[in-house]
Amino acid sequence: MFQFHSRPKALGSALMLFLLMSTVASCSAQNAAPAPATSSGSPTGSPAATSESPAAAVSPVVTPEAAGLCGPGSAINFDRTAFQSSPSVDNKWFPLKPGMQYTTTGKVVNAEGTTERTVTHSVTGLTKVIDGVKTQVLWDRDYADGQLVESELAFFAQTNSGDVWLFGEYPEEFENGEFIGAPNTFISGTSGAQAGIAMQADPRPDTAGYVQANAPAVKFLDCGKVIQAQQRVCVTTGCYEDVLVIDEHNPLEPAVGNQRKFYSAGTGLVQVTAVGGADQETLDLVKAEQLSDAQLKEINQQALALDQHAYEVSLNDYAKTPPAEVATETSGGQ
Repeated sequence: MFQFHSRPKALGSALMLFLLMSTVASCSAQNAAPAPATSSGSPTGSPAATSESPAAAVSPVVTPEAAGLCGPGSAINFDRTAFQSSPSVDNKWFPLKPGMQYTTTGKVVNAEGTTERTVTHSVTGLTKVIDGVKTQVLWDRDYADGQLVESELAFFAQTNSGDVWLFGEYPEEFENGEFIGAPNTFISGTSGAQAGIAMQADPRPDTAGYVQANAPAVKFLDCGKVIQAQQRVCVTTGCYEDVLVIDEHNPLEPAVGNQRKFYSAGTGLVQVTAVGGADQETLDLVKAEQLSDAQLKEINQQALALDQHAYEVSLNDYAKTPPAEVATETSGGQ
C-alpha cells in the first residue's frame, strides 16, 4: 500500500531538527557532476531505460557496496529481468491498486513540542521507467498542523516472485506554503542510488534483514527486518488480527531511532510507531477509500504535473528518467 521511512519527513522550520542528517544533501547535490553509471554499468536514459523496453535483458546484478549494511545476507540482488513488464503490485502486505487512497494521522513529539500529522497516500494510475524497470507511481501529501510540508512521488515494482521493490522518491518540501526544494530525491541507477525491497513476497520473523533502499548521496539507507507475525492491532479503521511487524532503521543515523511498521494482509500499512530517537512519530490508518474515475483522473493529472516539475528541480537524477505515463484511468469506483 504505502510506507514511511526511518528518514524523517520535512515538517517545516519549527521541526528542522527533525530532519537531522537527511538535510545534509542540499540542493547543490542536485546540480553536481553528471550521475555515475547504473548498477549494471549502463547509464539511466539509455535504451534499457525507455518506456518501450523497460526490462532489458541483462544478467542479475549484485551490489557489494551495500552487502553488509543491513546485516548478514542483506546484499542487494537486483535483476531487471525478474520484474513484471507491466507493473501490478498485488503483494498482500503491500497492495497498490490504482484509485485507492489511504489517510493516516498521528503526531511527532520532540523537545520542541508536538506536531499533528496527516498523510494522504494516493495510488495513481501512472507508470514510470526507472533503472530499466517500469514502476507504479504513488503520490503522498504530508501535512503538519494542517499545512502541506511535503508532496512526494514514490516508485514501486513487483518481481515475478512477489517481492515489492522501491526504486526511488521525489519529495518536494514546503515551508509556510512555499516550495523550498527537493534535496532528498533519490532515483535508482543515478548518483549511486540502488533500489531495495519494500516488502518481501513471504515475510517471516526468522529471515535476515534486507536493504529497502540505498542512496549514499542523500544519506538514505533503510534496513528492514520482520520481527513479529500474527499480532493484533486496533486503529480507527478497525482491529486487525493478522498483523506483520517490521522494524526499520537507518544505520547511518543511529540518533533517529527505529520505526515499527504494522502491516495487515489485504490492507497494507495500518500503524507506525517509534522506538528510541529524539523524535517520536506515530501514525494510524484512519481511512481507506476507492476513488471514482473522475477523482483518479484528477490524481493522475496532479501527479503528472509533479513529475514534470521534477525535471526542472532534479537535473542530475530525476531528469535522467523518461516521463511518467498514464496507464490506468479507471479505478472501479463510481
